[in-house]
Amino acid sequence: MAEELLLEACDLQRESNGQAHRTGAAGGRELVVRRGQPFALTLRFAGRGYEEGVHKLAFNVETGPCPAEAAGTKARFPVTDFPDEASWSAVLQEQDGASLSLSLCSPPAAPVGRYSLTLEAATDYQGTSFSLGDFVLLFNPWHPEDAVFLRDEDERGEYVLSQQGLIYQGARDYITASPWNFGQFEDDVLAICLKLLDTNPKFLRDQSRDCSRRNDPVYIGRVVSAMVNCNDRDGGVLAGRWDNQYEDGTSPMAWLGSADILRRWEQCGCQPVKYGQCWVFAAVACTVLRCLGVPSRVVTNYNSAHDTNGNLVIDRYLSETGEDERRSKDMVWNFHCWVEAWMRRPDLAPGYDGWQVLDPTPQEKSEGVYCCGPAPVKAVKEAELQLRYDIPFVFAEVNADVVYWVVTQDGSEKRTTHSSFVGKNISTKSVGRDSREDITHLYKYPEGSEKEREVFAKAEHEKSYTSEEDEGLHLKIKLSEGANNGCDFDVFAVVRNNTDAERVCRLMICARTASYNGTAGPQCGMKDLLNVTLAPRAETRVPLRVIYEQYGAHLTQDNLIKVVALLTEYQSGDVVLAVRDVYVQNPEIRIRVLGEPMQGRKLVAEVTLTNPLGTALSDCVFAVEGAGLTQGQRLQRLQEPVEPGAEARARVDLVPQQPGLHKLVVDFESDKLRGVKGYRNVIVAPPPK
Repeated sequence: MAEELLLEACDLQRESNGQAHRTGAAGGRELVVRRGQPFALTLRFAGRGYEEGVHKLAFNVETGPCPAEAAGTKARFPVTDFPDEASWSAVLQEQDGASLSLSLCSPPAAPVGRYSLTLEAATDYQGTSFSLGDFVLLFNPWHPEDAVFLRDEDERGEYVLSQQGLIYQGARDYITASPWNFGQFEDDVLAICLKLLDTNPKFLRDQSRDCSRRNDPVYIGRVVSAMVNCNDRDGGVLAGRWDNQYEDGTSPMAWLGSADILRRWEQCGCQPVKYGQCWVFAAVACTVLRCLGVPSRVVTNYNSAHDTNGNLVIDRYLSETGEDERRSKDMVWNFHCWVEAWMRRPDLAPGYDGWQVLDPTPQEKSEGVYCCGPAPVKAVKEAELQLRYDIPFVFAEVNADVVYWVVTQDGSEKRTTHSSFVGKNISTKSVGRDSREDITHLYKYPEGSEKEREVFAKAEHEKSYTSEEDEGLHLKIKLSEGANNGCDFDVFAVVRNNTDAERVCRLMICARTASYNGTAGPQCGMKDLLNVTLAPRAETRVPLRVIYEQYGAHLTQDNLIKVVALLTEYQSGDVVLAVRDVYVQNPEIRIRVLGEPMQGRKLVAEVTLTNPLGTALSDCVFAVEGAGLTQGQRLQRLQEPVEPGAEARARVDLVPQQPGLHKLVVDFESDKLRGVKGYRNVIVAPPPK
């Protein structure tokens, strides 16, 4: 009788497998591999070891609490000479005495998640089972048969492996880049992302079915979209808030990265982290998707419509003095962020693979849950509104018409000649560079083009194309120079009379602080001229001074001032409207890195900011974070107030964890100046050999 095999040791070769699968930075001490790609392991037996023809070896893999072969969450496969690409397989590579080197491989459509691995060793009619440990299986954008396969290597580097990026904010006329550390490979993040999947209501309702569907990025995308917000009371990650009242939590502007948010959620027993707004929701979803292996990027849409009734028209009501009259729930956000994820769509007709919109910000329900997508960007562009998922809502965000109505004192409503289009400057970070890529053309055809009219006809929506005619009165708002926080600045109502007759009008200009979601705050500048005479074929510029003493105390963390100009012609009664969002620029944070950045060696970062205000700043705090540079946030609280024109200064000790290119992100908060962000790219050298 042949001697029974006794396993002495198993080496899952975590480091070499992690390097080959581009997962070396993930999972800590756990083996993390990508589906469809072989990974190596070594078995060492006691005694004589394995003899071909005498001993039989087979492996078992299981994932989820209810593994079943029929669900694809359990598999048994023997050691063979050739791999089977359609199923789990194990191939003997080399034998060295009592040691065996083997190569295991999953099918490219296997469910992702944590698996247990066991070995069955049989001799004649006797068999022994050995537990070899756990490993995590991820999506594989490098494998042509994987549903998330992305062909370009530079894009895979940006959308899967890069732990830092830029998120675009500000306003359409002044786009700002805010740095963000996604941190998908930081300690504990992978385990937290898997816990997020195990917390979702679909898993709790039917664990076997949920785990079996984790092979599909469409399914995973909807789960992540729903679980990043907590609006369904489902154990979601973030609570949203838009009223500038954040005392019982953290301001959305203060976050620098996703890892800290995910850790807080996990450490607090899956209670929602306070607070998020659209870019925070999108960034956390991007982290989870990249962590699981799904290529993803954060996208910003300027002048983004929130159409609550699905008619593709956003009705906005203003008083004669430019104040919002809340007669409609429809909104136009200065900007709105969502996530795009790259995947195939076998559930749809051919032609809709590629980038898909996923929006975790809770706005409207989808199939009874606060989630949105995946909506194919190509379907949005072609107005294929009947396809899954949530295409009409995304289509309205980038295409809806905005109609402004002026409500007079007697309650009547007068439609203005103003034409405002949504869906402008749709932006994402460029691949491999800290610059903005405009992807508006992926979502819509050029405004006013014949193809755009065809798309709207398909959407069964009458769109009025109002081109600027030569005849009539025209109104624009212009900014004299940059608007800097702490300073007064001028805006101008520029009126052009393109007729041959003199016109007498009433001109009202009003400035109000505003939030990025379109909500207007207190008035901070007003001019109402009852008799403005416009000469024929002439241009008139009327200034409005916006004074810091009036806007400073009411400026939200979005740093926006909404300027509305209303021109009413007495003879005809026509009303012309112009609206502009002015972004108030914060001072620059200067970052100096002292010493040569090298892995494992301490370096010092010096950060400074000059107080631009006419009053002292107190409660000043610098927060520093960098994926691969720091462990979580580093806070430096200044002990003394910072006088006008003086520098706020802090020094932070850093010990780089990983070599490569990293972003050092700095945030500054004080009693009167909040949400000031800066970043610097740091190249970390490997340690000397």
